[in-house]
Amino acid sequence: MPRWLPHPVQTLILTGFWFFLVNDFSLGVLTLGLILGIVVPLYTTRFWARPPRLASLPKATAYFFLVLWDIVVANVQVAYWLLFWRNDQLQPRFFTVPLDIRTPEAIATLAGTITMTPGTLSSDLSADGRALLIHGLHVPDVADAVATIKSRYEARLLEIFA
Repeated sequence: MPRWLPHPVQTLILTGFWFFLVNDFSLGVLTLGLILGIVVPLYTTRFWARPPRLASLPKATAYFFLVLWDIVVANVQVAYWLLFWRNDQLQPRFFTVPLDIRTPEAIATLAGTITMTPGTLSSDLSADGRALLIHGLHVPDVADAVATIKSRYEARLLEIFA
């Protein structure tokens, strides 16, 4: 990539957002949007960490659809709990998931996945980055919840961010 265009995707995104902000399409707006789209990444490049390396784009795509499916299923499950269960039937609790993943991008992806799935929320990351504190709306068996997260999400993220 040329040195004057270090992050072309960010350039396109910034230019697109500029159009949305100005709410006008003209040559001047396009020119200013492109200037901002080039200057901002040039100025911020020194603050960027090494870009994450995806070991497998097909596995990342499969992970995306798995998470999308889990979000739909969890929405139905949480709606069922809220509509048909009494409060005293739910077993909300905090639990800790020990992490095998180490890259910040993989940890952030796991935490985001857990938070996006209804009924669970990533609450905290340990200072050493080796454990994630999670709150679940209904967690009758902590060991089962931890095993599910590790096998369903973390194992796949280990392959994606290898």
